[in-house]
Amino acid sequence: MYRPLALALMLALPGCVGADVTTSPRPEARPDASAPRAARGESFSAWLSGAEARARAAGITAATLDRARPHIAYLPATIELDRRQSEFGARIWDYMDNAVTDARITQGQAAMRQHRGLLDRIEARHGVPPEIVVAIWGIETSYGANRGGTPLLSTLATLARDGRRGAFFEEEFIAALRIVQEGEIAPEAMLGSWAGAFGHTQFMPTSYLRYAVDFTGNGQRNVWGSDPSDALASAAHYLAQRGWQRGQPWAVEVRLPDGFDLRLTGQRQTTGTWASQGLAPAAGGRLPDGQARLWLPGGAQGPAFLAYGNYDVLKEYNISDAYVLALGHLSDRLAGAGPLQGRWPRGDRALSLAEREELQRRLNAMGHDTGGIDGRLGPMSVAAVQAWQRANGLPPDGYINAELLARMRR
Repeated sequence: MYRPLALALMLALPGCVGADVTTSPRPEARPDASAPRAARGESFSAWLSGAEARARAAGITAATLDRARPHIAYLPATIELDRRQSEFGARIWDYMDNAVTDARITQGQAAMRQHRGLLDRIEARHGVPPEIVVAIWGIETSYGANRGGTPLLSTLATLARDGRRGAFFEEEFIAALRIVQEGEIAPEAMLGSWAGAFGHTQFMPTSYLRYAVDFTGNGQRNVWGSDPSDALASAAHYLAQRGWQRGQPWAVEVRLPDGFDLRLTGQRQTTGTWASQGLAPAAGGRLPDGQARLWLPGGAQGPAFLAYGNYDVLKEYNISDAYVLALGHLSDRLAGAGPLQGRWPRGDRALSLAEREELQRRLNAMGHDTGGIDGRLGPMSVAAVQAWQRANGLPPDGYINAELLARMRR
């Protein structure tokens, strides 16, 4: 079964929360607190009858439901994938290794040459540069090669009835019915990933309704077909609506001077201030003007980045920091930049789910709020780690590994 790289790796990756999951084209919300409907004994047919009633209350016509019903079935394999939890969280460099490959760079550069006119027109209208749009395309579906072949209405209905995020997916199910009702696509042609995303740039139905555009001007917002024009323009439109700043980078890899005060990690300052403190682009030159936040995803020994406002906009597209780092670095490579100059701490092993939860419990017990104990090491967990590091005289880089947990146990 088709499984997009971003989704497959993100499911195993800690630290994937932080952006507004209600507006992301392919959001990854936390599980619902309530038990799955199946645990309460409700059959799929019973759920579907209730969902149809709720859809009618939301404006979906009986004719639309009659048209869609033959294309709605329960998919057990989808539930298996939804409930699959990785015992060990992926390391950010593992994600990078899989997402930014030589083949993907070569194919992306070829796609940029092939679609140069289209991409230039998209940039002129929405302000998003070609390399960013093509990097999204590459990571989401390998430039359209893997758009998914799972019946979308069945996927969404299955996840709404029996998934960990029933209310979220029921909303998406009704939105997909609305797409059918508005004549955008026939229900039998609605195909996508096992998680309900579809098209070249993997939108969810609610985001399609809000942000998809008819860039070709043929009267249809076709993100499914072989022509990627509408899908690429829709991705750019989404970023523009979420605040993309023309001419601003997403992030810049920087060199930290000897003796740099790591207590500044996570702070946002003008790039002029960062430059006065000795930070400089790792590739040479000067820092682009703007406000930027210092980010050390591999700790003090790994690559260092100044993340600009557009970094946060990319997090609106997908809430995983690893995803954004991979997307941004791929875009730089497509534009001709070289590999990262900093080295990842590849000797570090990934923490198990039990270890990540233990880390959060220990932090909370010491008065550092992680925003819950769920093994997902998002921004609040990182901030809690930094606070603990400061209190214990350690470099507050927010980096989490087995050595950090061992120190907490002492």
